[in-house]
Amino acid sequence: MALPTPVHSFHIPVMGTGFTIDTPLKVARYGISSVVSLVDDRLIEQMRQKVSGALGRAYEAIAERDDDARARRITAYLDLMHDEVQAQMARMKAMAFEAGNELSTYFEMLPTSPLRSLYETMQSMSDPEQRARLQDELRARLTPGTIDVNIMTKLDRERLRAGQSLGPRFSDAMTALKGFAESKLESSVILSAGMNAKLYGYLAEFQDFLPDDAGQLRKTIVLKVSDFRSALVQGRMLARKGLWVSEFRIESGLNCGGHAFGGRGQLLGPILQEFHDKRAELTGQLHEACGKGLQALGRDVMPVPPPQRVTVQGGIGTSDENAMLAAQYGVDGTGWASPFLLVPEVVSIDEDHLARLEAAREDDVHLSNASPLGVPFWCLKTSESERARLERIAAENPGSGCPKGYLAFNTEFTKKPICTASRAYQKLKLKALNVLPGAAPAEVTDKACICHDLAGGATKPLGIDPEAKTAVCCGPNTVYFSARTSLREMIDHIYGRARLPLDSERPHMFIKELSLHVQRLREEMADRRQELSDKGQAAADSVAETRDNLMLGVRYYRERLGELAGEQRDRFAGQLESLREEIERLLPGESS
Repeated sequence: MALPTPVHSFHIPVMGTGFTIDTPLKVARYGISSVVSLVDDRLIEQMRQKVSGALGRAYEAIAERDDDARARRITAYLDLMHDEVQAQMARMKAMAFEAGNELSTYFEMLPTSPLRSLYETMQSMSDPEQRARLQDELRARLTPGTIDVNIMTKLDRERLRAGQSLGPRFSDAMTALKGFAESKLESSVILSAGMNAKLYGYLAEFQDFLPDDAGQLRKTIVLKVSDFRSALVQGRMLARKGLWVSEFRIESGLNCGGHAFGGRGQLLGPILQEFHDKRAELTGQLHEACGKGLQALGRDVMPVPPPQRVTVQGGIGTSDENAMLAAQYGVDGTGWASPFLLVPEVVSIDEDHLARLEAAREDDVHLSNASPLGVPFWCLKTSESERARLERIAAENPGSGCPKGYLAFNTEFTKKPICTASRAYQKLKLKALNVLPGAAPAEVTDKACICHDLAGGATKPLGIDPEAKTAVCCGPNTVYFSARTSLREMIDHIYGRARLPLDSERPHMFIKELSLHVQRLREEMADRRQELSDKGQAAADSVAETRDNLMLGVRYYRERLGELAGEQRDRFAGQLESLREEIERLLPGESS
């Protein structure tokens, strides 16, 4: 009923627009799934030209003003990657099993599994005929990782031509979906950043997202969610349209890279526990709703629920944590993002910023106000993008030239939407505030040109945009990985076959997330004292809800110390108690 079960128990999530733009070409042949952002079709077209040239494939440009250009650019690039990965797999199947080549590496990087055991059995066989038979079976079972795509549902800018709207079907999110839906890929679309009813309705118009006559899904839907309620609400919305959610991808609210949707103190442990306890209920409700949705479309009802995975990502750093998430919560897989920024054979990153990441310490990665979306955004302070932004402020010329405009949503001063990171907006805002550029408030000038600068990791080293000012959207977990690493070494680290040298002060992923919530609460309490005073009970209730959720998490972790922390139990308990005391000092309330 769905795509084949992955051969690896981890995936590489989307990182910015550029860092994972060609990652499938580097890892899919090893059975590793990764995610490509569909935000920046200009970058996608540039990459298609670059990759086509490198592979000796024909390239015909799709100009920005061509009909349906955005969707067609996305389809063409995804088809190019699909064809190349298929060619890579064909070459691997033709290889002999020799030490160090790609075919042997494929099986040697697998986790403990029946397929890996079969490979090890083949390696130990002395009988030539039996060995050859098993080798043929292994070749037949080679499965590439999927080329998955990410659509941020809220990035749905209206497209204009000659000042006139092209209509809702040509908005950014809708055309990104069309580009994926019309591609050759049999993979997943990851929908992130909340609900978009218009986009969800559009999904049902593409046959690949609905079961065929044999009950198969060629393309599957993955929802990135922050809690169980969000999964249930969005899952129902899609199910009523006959659409099945094949995976719920749970992400830590704060202990992640890029945009951080922190919520009101909801912690990953209790969230995972709720998914674990209510998973059968969730699947049952969605199966019933999906059946009714399919009947309304005149389609056969699926007699049993298709597979539905639950995965988790955000701050995972050790094989112990990776194993704990599977053992305690039954998750079907994990996402490892920021650590892979230090694996140059996996991501696109220039040498300069790779060195800056190696040297980064905790103070160098911060939760900023850089995003024009108004959502807290993790970034590297020492990046060229941040340095260029500060230099423009010092020169009393804040703001970006806004070369791409994917985040142009603001109409405070103009009829045509503009981006709050743009020079045009910041000039108008400072004029409205009657403030000179030299005295510009941080809430105006903190905004950075992330839709262009996040592509710099790819465009700068590839010579597409040599003057790019690269932004790096790494999460706080990055700083504990202090040295560049090979793909093989990182995979062995994930599966516990080897250990990368991590900062000895790195806390458990659950403790780190809790500390980030406490830090954010501390900063908000300092910033919002007047607001809390002015808004009275509503603001007080919000703060009380945050405190209650944090204390609920503290009690939950206390009760499960041995199961969650293992050998780190004593250290985990001491750090947990310190954070509990800090919460009490900030927000006195019911004792925990």
